[in-house]
Amino acid sequence: MNESATSNVTVGVETLRDLYVTMRRIRAFEEKTADLFQEGVVKGTAHSYKGEEAIAAGVCATLRDDDIIASYHRGHGHCIAKGARIDRMMAELMGRQTGYCQGLGGSMHIADMELNIMGANGIVGAAMPLATGAGLAARLQGTDKVAVAFFGDGASNQGVFHESLNLAAVWKLPVIFVCENNQYALSTSYRNTTAVSQVAHRASAYEIPGITVDGNDGVEVYLVLREAVDRARAGEGPTLIEAMTYRHGQHSLRVNLRDPRPEDELEEWMSRDPIVRMEERLTSEGAFSADEFDETTQAVEDELESAVSYGRESPEPAVQVMLDAVYAPHAAHGEPGADSTGRMLSYPEALNEALEQEMLRDERVFLMGEDVGATGGIFGVSKGLMERYGPERVRDTPISEATFVGCGVGAAIAGMRPVVEIQIFDFVALTMDMLVNQAAKFRFMLGGKPSVPLVVRGPQGGGIRLAAQHSQSLEAWFTHVPGLVVAAPSTPYDAKGLLVAAIRDDNPVVFLEQKLLYLGGTGPVPEELYAIPLGKADIKRAGSDVTIVATSAMVPRALSAATVLERDGISAEVVDPRTLQPLDEETILASVRKTNRLLIVHEAWVRGGFGAEVAAMVVDKAFDWLDAPVARLGAPHTPMPYNDRLELEVIPSQERIVEAVRGLV
Repeated sequence: MNESATSNVTVGVETLRDLYVTMRRIRAFEEKTADLFQEGVVKGTAHSYKGEEAIAAGVCATLRDDDIIASYHRGHGHCIAKGARIDRMMAELMGRQTGYCQGLGGSMHIADMELNIMGANGIVGAAMPLATGAGLAARLQGTDKVAVAFFGDGASNQGVFHESLNLAAVWKLPVIFVCENNQYALSTSYRNTTAVSQVAHRASAYEIPGITVDGNDGVEVYLVLREAVDRARAGEGPTLIEAMTYRHGQHSLRVNLRDPRPEDELEEWMSRDPIVRMEERLTSEGAFSADEFDETTQAVEDELESAVSYGRESPEPAVQVMLDAVYAPHAAHGEPGADSTGRMLSYPEALNEALEQEMLRDERVFLMGEDVGATGGIFGVSKGLMERYGPERVRDTPISEATFVGCGVGAAIAGMRPVVEIQIFDFVALTMDMLVNQAAKFRFMLGGKPSVPLVVRGPQGGGIRLAAQHSQSLEAWFTHVPGLVVAAPSTPYDAKGLLVAAIRDDNPVVFLEQKLLYLGGTGPVPEELYAIPLGKADIKRAGSDVTIVATSAMVPRALSAATVLERDGISAEVVDPRTLQPLDEETILASVRKTNRLLIVHEAWVRGGFGAEVAAMVVDKAFDWLDAPVARLGAPHTPMPYNDRLELEVIPSQERIVEAVRGLV
């Protein structure tokens, strides 16, 4: 335990009383929740905080209202200690619309951004990158706010634990990492899975303070946290605190296994019940009388009964509540007129100008990723931005994609507008939890209230001989996920306008830049700032005999093919969706109704590719207008080869597009 931090230090009577009342409210909530689960009123599962109340009470007592906490699946106590209303929490656990998340989140996702509770989280360790992002936002906003990440002992073996500590330490962020070491996962002791004797020892690897405290002593927790909070507010960086504790029940209310914990160990920890210890301290210091204990008990019981009634009497959410919670409304942008100045930019130059102009317009916009600073990224998209905006707003990150994307998610939730670059987009596989389980679902899990204005961008696809792990086109992964916006511009003009719109959007946007387009010459781009509406397709060439829906780098090849086909008397209309989600279905359908034939071309694999979704949509909604089966052209079901001749075989060419159209017509 950390004797030096708490010896000869006292706390005021009011603090003791507040800690005790918070702990009692948490205990009563958990006991009532367990009863309701047995009744079938609380469904699914819940993870009880009973036995660990001193940690949440002690930590949150040191925080201000504007400080942020990020929690995990055992998060009821954190929310109560941070000021959440028990009636709305109970309604959420019952799946009612009056709950904090309108019944869409439940126990594992309960949160309220108005109280700066970033959420309980069902993914082990996810709170750490999110809180790191909130700490970065506080730094960029020039405040002295602090972010706290709560997590269990098992999460200390996740990669994001080490990545988050490293990132927070490198940038000296005001983040406090609180490990609630209750010593067991579902059934396995942490001593059988963790190489160090104490999780706090791992702090030394990152040259930050690491402190182990008695997590069943609310006063000790409070005093150590107060010191860590003061340190964070002073700009001295993060602290890792390990609070040793013990849950009274099993891993979750749903688990019905033999309790693996030794009986003598269980009895020893039960004798160290944090609430009993606090009552003994209050009595010994004369801070509470017997009558006051009774009054507190009655008040807590009355509050719980009222909360249960509130939940039972509340309505269940309607289907429309669920549907409306997925996406924030897209900002309205007028389609800019065609550029008549003759000013030409390359694809990377257009992206660079979009970033530069948006960073100038909005101080919340910042860029981070590997090597985005002095070198401007390996394709030069961020060239010159660090010189203009400095290392605070153009941030070179460690090679830790999962955490710096998660950091971007947390910063976006906390009020910034991050643009995160994935150096080669194949590496996005390392970030899937943060994109799919955090960015995409955060608004939904919190009942459709918060926004996540994040852009994750970078180069995908083949054509430059980088072989199988650096050449994939993965857009179908992201269009499948509710909550994500997916943009894929094909021209410098579209690249600038869509990136501006993506930065301004209140949803997480996956912004795909095909490598072949970096090498594709120049195009007209207005110097003025403009935004192209998300979800608005563009007819790149009008035609009457066949529709070619082409995406990204396949658009210029489709246009070249259309020129060749015109010599044969075949008039091809080329439609560029520009954004794959939301998809402008009506423009595609109107074109098919006119031409009666459809070819879909993309660089990605045909099987399970985005083209299958377009084909299904057209067959569902325009079948009667089709004079031929819908055709798809893409990569065969093989990874990208290194050999240059074979690489050319994999990526659809102008000649193959011409051949496919002739087969249709």
